[in-house]
Amino acid sequence: MRLAKFLAHSGVASRRAAETMIAGGRVTVGGELVRDPARDVDGSEPVAVDGTPVAPPDERVVYALNKPAGVVSTAKDTHGRPTVVELVPSDRRLYPVGRLDADTTGLLLLTDDGELANRLTHPRHEVPKTYRAKVAEPPVGSKALHALRTGVELDDGRTHPATVEQPRPGVLEITLREGRKRQVRRMCEAVGHPVISLQRVAFGPLTLSGLKPGAHRKLTPSEVEQLRQA
Repeated sequence: MRLAKFLAHSGVASRRAAETMIAGGRVTVGGELVRDPARDVDGSEPVAVDGTPVAPPDERVVYALNKPAGVVSTAKDTHGRPTVVELVPSDRRLYPVGRLDADTTGLLLLTDDGELANRLTHPRHEVPKTYRAKVAEPPVGSKALHALRTGVELDDGRTHPATVEQPRPGVLEITLREGRKRQVRRMCEAVGHPVISLQRVAFGPLTLSGLKPGAHRKLTPSEVEQLRQA
C-alpha cells in the first residue's frame, strides 16, 4: 500500500492532506524520513507522523455520540469549553465528523479514519442528515413548509430541496443533503419560525438509537460499512 493511502486509511487525514504531510517531512517509516507519498508500506515497519506512531488501517474506529448542549464539536477549545472528544475516552486521535453548534444536541460521529470522515462530509456525496427542530410561532403553515422543501434564499445562496415534515405543531423534522453553517436555524428563521431547540436525530443510516445525552458507543463493522455505502 502506498504511504499516503496508508495514512488516509489509518485515519490520520485525507489522502491529499497526507501527501502534504509527507512532502513536508513530517512522516517517518522505520525511523527514516520519507518524502515520497508513493513509498510502499506493508505495516511491518513502524510509521509515525511528527513522532507519533500511526496505527495500522485495520484498527480504525468510529463512535456515535449524543452531544449535549454546551459542548463544542472540536478536539480542543481555546475558551476552555468542554469538547466532544472529552466525552469519548480513547487513546486514539479522534476528531468529529463535521460539526454541531454548541447549542445543538444529538448525533455526532467521532473517528480516527480521515478518509471516511472526508467522504461523509464532502458535499458531492450528499449524505443525508435529519434534524428535529422546535420552532417559534407554531404551527408552521403550508407556505413556509413549501419554501423549506423547495429551497430558501439565504445570504450564501438558495438551499437545496429538503425533506420536511411537521409531526406536531411547531416541531419540524428536516432532512438535508448539504451542510452549510447553522443551516437549519437560518432556514427556519428565513420563513418566520426561529428555532427554539435543535437536535440531530440521524446521520445517513444511523440514528440516536436510544443514546442518552452525553453517552457514546462504538459502531459495529456492519454499521461502519453502511456509512461507507451512504
